[in-house]
Amino acid sequence: MKIQILWVLLLLFTMNAIAQNNNRAPDSTEQWNFHAQLTIIDQSHTSFSAAYSGLNSLSPSSEEALSLTTTLFIGRKLWKNASLYFNPEVSGGSGVSQARGVAGFPNGETFRIGSSAPALYLGRLFLRQYIPLSKESDDLLVESDVNQLKEYVPAKRIVVTAGKLSLSDIFDNNSYSHDPRTQFMNWALMSNGAWDYPANTRGYTDAVALQYINPSWSISIAGSLVPTYANGPELDYNYLKASGTTVEFVKNTVFNKHKGAIRLLLYRNVSKAPAYRDLINNNINKTDTLDATYGKKYGGVKYGFGINMEQELSQNLGMFFRTSYNDGKTATWAFTEIDQSASLGFNYIGKQWKRPDDNIGVAAVVNGISIDHRDFFAHGGYGFIIGDGKVTNYKTENIMEAYYSAKINKNFFVSADYQFVQNPAYNADRGSVNLFSIRAHVVL
Repeated sequence: MKIQILWVLLLLFTMNAIAQNNNRAPDSTEQWNFHAQLTIIDQSHTSFSAAYSGLNSLSPSSEEALSLTTTLFIGRKLWKNASLYFNPEVSGGSGVSQARGVAGFPNGETFRIGSSAPALYLGRLFLRQYIPLSKESDDLLVESDVNQLKEYVPAKRIVVTAGKLSLSDIFDNNSYSHDPRTQFMNWALMSNGAWDYPANTRGYTDAVALQYINPSWSISIAGSLVPTYANGPELDYNYLKASGTTVEFVKNTVFNKHKGAIRLLLYRNVSKAPAYRDLINNNINKTDTLDATYGKKYGGVKYGFGINMEQELSQNLGMFFRTSYNDGKTATWAFTEIDQSASLGFNYIGKQWKRPDDNIGVAAVVNGISIDHRDFFAHGGYGFIIGDGKVTNYKTENIMEAYYSAKINKNFFVSADYQFVQNPAYNADRGSVNLFSIRAHVVL
């Protein structure tokens, strides 16, 4: 593992040198850009009491796990208002208990990791095309960033994005809670917990997205592929029988001269996901292991919504709120086993102690599941991420997270993170759990 980390660091600094050599004057646009990131998370939890454990339980014994992801972000201008982005990625390591045992899993980087062995794969490869709807004199200069060339963007525009990407690149954004590499790490805080967003094991899918954007509001819609089985690495290309549809409306707001936004997300997925009630009813002899990971036929439908709000309260303080719901009748197929979720959090910037690039974050989230989902676990069922055996003492899964992110220099950030999980996997017979993490994040 140490050798792979050294190779990754060498690759990052090589790409940084290339990027610096290709820099243009500060006021120019770009034909190419290169960025990179490396994130290492060391996470551990103390021992806790557990009346029993199952195949997908968080281990009650103390344990520690290391995860790593590194990504190159390469952008190329194709023609006016069009660009291509390419993201090769390496990931390795794992989450505690092989990323199982908590629905709101505490390490948001592990959903991109299928095997613990470091592996190189294609993260994103997509085309972005702007269709201007405003005068060229109103164009906005956007600075160079990850998957964003420095370029002039129409103030009012239609955006077509097509290729391999993560739907969370486009939907359910939030200034204070969206990126586990720099912000909150918990799965149920980085996105709407009940949004079972289509993705393979590493968090990517093939999709086409259409957006209408103007300075005050926007609307986006995407069609995407779903995995062949729950959290599987391969996507199902039978689009007429298996696909995801996602729609989001965003309204930008101003409250007491401070910016904010409200987002309404709607989604509907069709896949081979089996219905929880059918799995229970078909277990005639009551001895078979109930497993919702593999579906035998198409027709499983899951639909839901999410509300996502952020508001700047002062120059240093911001807050966010999310709540989400899905029908909870069919098995979770891609993200995590949450059917209802509500979260509230705050972010404070360290200007007061002369650390303007440091951040403190504090948040809490409550997760729940449907009646059918509860009955499935009560009969000893297993999903792809949780399952303790026959769970008869159901309670909501309650999580609190706090972190401090410190900027060491312009390329290097270190975070300390604490999470408290009550009733992991909705089981009041297990826990509570204390988790501690150190995160190193390099950006170039």
